[in-house]
Amino acid sequence: MALSKIDIANMVTGATPVANGGTGQTTLAAAGLAKRPSTKPIILNGDMAVSQRGTSFSPSGAGTVYTLDRFAYEVTGSGTGDATITQESDAPASTNLRKSLKISPDATETLSSGENIAFTTAMEGQDVQVLGHGTSSPPKATLSFWVKSSKTGTYCVQIKEETISDESYLLFEYSISSANTWEQKILTWTGNTAHTLNSDNTMGFRIVWHLVVHSDDHASATTSWTEATAFKATSNQVDFFDSTSNNWYLTGVQLEVGEFTSATIPPFQHEVFTDNLKRCQRYFETTFDYGTAIGASTSVGMIRSGGNQGGRTSGRMGHSHTYHTLKRAVPTVTFYDNSGNSGACARIDQGSGTGSNKNMGVATGARTNVQVTSTGDSTADVMAYHFTAVAEL
Repeated sequence: MALSKIDIANMVTGATPVANGGTGQTTLAAAGLAKRPSTKPIILNGDMAVSQRGTSFSPSGAGTVYTLDRFAYEVTGSGTGDATITQESDAPASTNLRKSLKISPDATETLSSGENIAFTTAMEGQDVQVLGHGTSSPPKATLSFWVKSSKTGTYCVQIKEETISDESYLLFEYSISSANTWEQKILTWTGNTAHTLNSDNTMGFRIVWHLVVHSDDHASATTSWTEATAFKATSNQVDFFDSTSNNWYLTGVQLEVGEFTSATIPPFQHEVFTDNLKRCQRYFETTFDYGTAIGASTSVGMIRSGGNQGGRTSGRMGHSHTYHTLKRAVPTVTFYDNSGNSGACARIDQGSGTGSNKNMGVATGARTNVQVTSTGDSTADVMAYHFTAVAEL
């Protein structure tokens, strides 16, 4: 098959040639841009391809539960939010997306004051300086995502500044008009001139997809930046937790600098899977084999280190492990032995087998590595362990 001719100018501007299904004009030009100002996607794992913690989650109770990488399930107040969250091989057929995030309630929910249930993704302040907040003329920004649900109606997306001293938000409504049908949503706004986003490794920006919100936190939809810290949704927001038959899917999340429509939005910016994974490992890393649930009873992927105690009955073994990539902050490290016991390692004495559930802890932690220590009640030649390192925003 003959290769199509590629226009060199299009390669420079980011246009898709007609021969490759494009229009011959770059969609970025419509936004006044020669090319994407970021060489990597601003949103990490927007195609829902990476899920280091496993492929199925069953959160229960208030708090934050990280599911597919970089996407957190948030239940505020005193709610339970019992649900099943999975990574699915279901995506809009008109795209080259292949995976999605799915949630379905495990129980109906009667909201109490202050209770909200949502999915969020957060970005470091230093990674969203391209949005130009705090300048006199910040550029437009556009959020695009694909969504599908069995429950039709009005849903809300909140765009939140998460600066250290000032927090502001925008609030959009979007409608799911056809049940169980993938729909693309496009939301556009102008950056905030009043606040400069913190340019460091703390949270600077967050996107919130609401599922249900108590009336205490109702607010009007607005494209003007409004100072507030709380999660907000309009009174039109559906109650997704009114039936255990409901489901909601999300994929193809992209944040672009510029103003776009569904006709002009640039194609989803796919990354090589290993690049996507490594960027996610800045926030979470584990030794459990990819696709294996955290805390599983398995020796596959365990780290082993030598360090004979010389026959002492109450000695100490140590080891240093270098992370795959620089962590956002010094992570919280949890250890597991081969039986899934947390805070523990297996200690192997050659000729005497393996003793599980032995003490394991952090001697010194850093963003680049962790020094571990195990104090024991028997001699051992080797210690073996899994770990998770969490440096989420």
